[in-house]
Amino acid sequence: MSDIREKREALERLIVSDAGVRAEDSSGRPRPEEEDGVRTCFQRDIDRITHSKAFRRLRQKTQVFLEPEGDHYRTRLTHTLEVTRIARTIARALSLNEDLTEAIGLGHDLGHTPFGHAGERALNDILADMGGFRHYEQSLRVVDVIEKNGQGLNLTNEVREGILRHTCDPLSKTLEGQVVRLSDKIAYINHDVDDAIRSGTLRSEELPRNVLDVLGRRHSVRINTIVEDVIARSAGSGTIRMSEEVAGAVQEFTDFLYERVYENPTVKGEEKKVLGLLSGIFDYFVKNPAKMSAEYLETVYREGPERAAADYVAGMTDPYAVEIHNSIFVPMAWTVK
Repeated sequence: MSDIREKREALERLIVSDAGVRAEDSSGRPRPEEEDGVRTCFQRDIDRITHSKAFRRLRQKTQVFLEPEGDHYRTRLTHTLEVTRIARTIARALSLNEDLTEAIGLGHDLGHTPFGHAGERALNDILADMGGFRHYEQSLRVVDVIEKNGQGLNLTNEVREGILRHTCDPLSKTLEGQVVRLSDKIAYINHDVDDAIRSGTLRSEELPRNVLDVLGRRHSVRINTIVEDVIARSAGSGTIRMSEEVAGAVQEFTDFLYERVYENPTVKGEEKKVLGLLSGIFDYFVKNPAKMSAEYLETVYREGPERAAADYVAGMTDPYAVEIHNSIFVPMAWTVK
């Protein structure tokens, strides 16, 4: 069956430019493996991520709005899918490796906490003595250490590096990783505005007029404007970038969102509760490590209860974190027969 994979690798020599990373040129995995007969190494990484438990949990993790009422708000899973689709479009237009781009996109937020960025800030405070918490580092830890009962997914080095570098500096060494980094921003500034308007936090007429003049007045138009600009400015440049005009509008839009949405008192009003909830269950599991799921017990022995509790709490979905908190701290009602 190896001829199927070899045909795909031969096709990549035609459709993936020298600026991209062809599967046959991958630097490999932390633990060497035999190649699959049908799938390239990056295709295998896509499958490993989408079949992981951490990926499934993204569907019940907050993007921005905590416990939103309504079916149409983004979750961390829908955000991930939007990022990946934008990134694949850009990668295809620039003759980069779409499979590598997709794998990085699907894996980039696997380490995000419950309750979105509020949860990340809370865990950063809780773990201050351990160096803090950063979701991009946790995402790499998920695929390297936590998944498959401590074995990790053994992803290719290019995917692992792209996941780690999707937020922090320096930029990814691969253009595919740089595409995901920018696609992440393209996705969230647009869908977070959409959700903010849906929630009543913003009104469409409050959006900065000069930003709309550059990017467009509708959600789909704004995404298309930025994507086309990225493709036009990045082609043949050796980096992934935007024009000064579009980059300026994107930055102004981002600043506007931080002021009006992310730092909005209504949106942030529940953050103290998030800190209290996560602090409570973290401290409980540090003191009672045997109460954690069995898959985290090996981490207790290897790296200590604080590290294991951090991994356990960070991996929880929003409703599971609330359920665990209530089971520990909220008295159960007695039923008298």
